[in-house]
Amino acid sequence: MKKSRSFIPFLRHISFFALLVTAPLLTLAQSTEEAAKNRNVIGQHHEHLNRGDVKTALQNYAEDTKNHGRPVGREGLRRVLEDIYTTFPDWRMEAVETIAVGDSVVVRCMVSGTHKGIGRLPINGAMLIGVEPTGKRFEVLHIHWYTLKDGKIVDHRANRDDIGMMRQLGLVPPVPAATAR
Repeated sequence: MKKSRSFIPFLRHISFFALLVTAPLLTLAQSTEEAAKNRNVIGQHHEHLNRGDVKTALQNYAEDTKNHGRPVGREGLRRVLEDIYTTFPDWRMEAVETIAVGDSVVVRCMVSGTHKGIGRLPINGAMLIGVEPTGKRFEVLHIHWYTLKDGKIVDHRANRDDIGMMRQLGLVPPVPAATAR
């Protein structure tokens, strides 16, 4: 009996140690699984956008989603996306690199489109409101950062090359060539 009683505290220590070792691994596995699911949501979201399917793309957003930290909801994003597709009917986002960690997914992508419509909302740097279409095509780098909760986008932020886009559309003068010395 004495041996079995002394063995019980040893088992408790081993069990506690095993829990200490495996708990972070379980958390890491859950975090990795969450990141993979979120990456998949964003991949599908971009596929919908590239087909011009705004209605389906909006279903990836939470009802009370934010854009650049401001509450806009799905309705606000609908207006933004519809204005983008009015201005650039062939607008596309081709992922170059995607990184997913926990609830965040960051996508570096090449965004392109042909200026065939008149922008009405202060998006794309608010530089295309009321501007007649140039018919020119652009391709610039964007970085989009999505935060997800329960498989829905709850916040979206982006860093875009709006000046580069405007130069390619012929609406901003090109960068002057460096003068030789």
